[in-house]
Amino acid sequence: MLIKNPKFEISAVSKKQYPKGNLPEIVLVGKSNVGKSSFVNTMTNRKSLARTSNVPGKTRQINFYNMDDKFYFVDLPGYGYSKMSKEEKVFSGNYIEKYLEEGQNVSLIILLLDIRHKPTSDDMLMYDYILKSNLPFIVLTNKADKIAVTKVDDEVERIKNTLGISYSTILPFSSEIAAIPAGVRSIPRTSLTMSTTVVNVFSSIPPRRFTIAPRR
Repeated sequence: MLIKNPKFEISAVSKKQYPKGNLPEIVLVGKSNVGKSSFVNTMTNRKSLARTSNVPGKTRQINFYNMDDKFYFVDLPGYGYSKMSKEEKVFSGNYIEKYLEEGQNVSLIILLLDIRHKPTSDDMLMYDYILKSNLPFIVLTNKADKIAVTKVDDEVERIKNTLGISYSTILPFSSEIAAIPAGVRSIPRTSLTMSTTVVNVFSSIPPRRFTIAPRR
């Protein structure tokens, strides 16, 4: 599957605003400022398809990105932002859970974690919730370019042990150097091709493998 024209479709705040139809959805979840928007830009080879910000909690709506009317990337609001009020945190958590419970078209959940830090209690709650949902998922440990490549495997193992992951797909990832195969100890500081990136990240769903057309 070749994606030629990825586009932002809508920021939704209620179910009635969700796109109509039955396109598969790849849903992105993670704490505020973990890099979900940057992930969308990397995977689509676009610099600003998804708006990024250094300010945590920027994404408060559900953002839908249409991939040639073949599937959606769905960016859910980030959780765990320390400056959110208790009421806002509860609302955000309920909002995410409600979407996943009602989402008839969810084909894959991608949980993004920061490879530099131990999973937070919010991360662990989200991971447990995803497990109980019985929906297909993978875990991406983002911002792998921020640590030495020789430490990548050790940090991934630490996160696996913290979450108790024994069988789930978990991949180091960076918006700078894309997907990093397990066991790699030396990585050039250049982006991998989008086709390689996507095959690595979505190898757990062979029927829906796709590549992104390079931007001209």
